[in-house]
Amino acid sequence: MKALFLALSLALAGPAFAQPMLTDGPQGKSEIPTTEKEFVEGIKTVNKDQILEQFGEPHVRDDVVTPDGEVIASVWHYRYLNTDESGSYYKTTELDFVRDKVVMVVFMNHDIADEAPPSREYDVTPKLDPSQDPDLLEEIEPQPYPAVPQYEI
Repeated sequence: MKALFLALSLALAGPAFAQPMLTDGPQGKSEIPTTEKEFVEGIKTVNKDQILEQFGEPHVRDDVVTPDGEVIASVWHYRYLNTDESGSYYKTTELDFVRDKVVMVVFMNHDIADEAPPSREYDVTPKLDPSQDPDLLEEIEPQPYPAVPQYEI
């Protein structure tokens, strides 16, 4: 009975942990599908270089950069990239990255062409001196509790 249970568990474990397959394009290269549901499942398995190779540079690219110049997060906007179930294109697809992996996909039915500049970068510089931020100073040096009145009974 234990052997049967083990065999059944192993047989069902494969499909449960299977990753979505990318479609093979011309010349045997794997392509990221552009239909909505397949795109969301397939985009999780690829990195930025593969996305750039297939779709090119995004229309809008916002990067969060450390003082060392390392990009730690990015938001990319592509125009007319993905289709819904009826075959209509979404005007904008947003890809949110942490390091090199996509962590969120947003499909929008409005065009971002007039809303944002073509590219922006943000410099993330941590505050090293807590005395410049009163809220941070309170966390380091907590204020004493107010005195509790003493009553005689």
